[in-house]
Amino acid sequence: MKIVGFVGMPGSGKSAAAGVAREMNIPVVVMGDVIREEAARRGLPPTDRNLGAVGNDLRSKEGPDAIATRCLAKIRATGASVVVVEGIRSRSEVELFRESSDDFLLIEVYVPDEVRLARIASRGRSDDANDCDLAKAVADRDARELGWGMGDAIRAADLRIENAGSVEEFRGRVMEALEGKSKGSEFRS
Repeated sequence: MKIVGFVGMPGSGKSAAAGVAREMNIPVVVMGDVIREEAARRGLPPTDRNLGAVGNDLRSKEGPDAIATRCLAKIRATGASVVVVEGIRSRSEVELFRESSDDFLLIEVYVPDEVRLARIASRGRSDDANDCDLAKAVADRDARELGWGMGDAIRAADLRIENAGSVEEFRGRVMEALEGKSKGSEFRS
């Protein structure tokens, strides 16, 4: 089984990249869904604060790859030869997926911070900050996720796709990566 992982800061376009995979009939497992499911099991509304606390709690009690471990069961249950996993947050998760698959490709989805902030402000997800000071709320979320080791996971990426242009350009780059046709300039050196 091949696993293709998407990593990137909040608002970078990981969900949009996963949407392209779905359109290509590639099953997608969303790591955040594991946290949302656990929050629901605990009777907590899916706010940024609650989901962050649940993510911290799971990692504290079950180890830094707790979310990835729970995702592996979902990945295997698909029975597919290729599965996309969206929302990798740490090097521990990267290593678990590398060890648990025949082939693992980690793709960073990158966008400049000012574009990320605008996207987060407009998307209206329940786990997005809705504070008056959105920039501070996003910075706090970034710090939490970087604290989980996301910076290390991003640096471990095999490929970087920039998502600052048009939707069509981004979709094309994601399709090329998923089909194994990415241009060499997008690969990390």
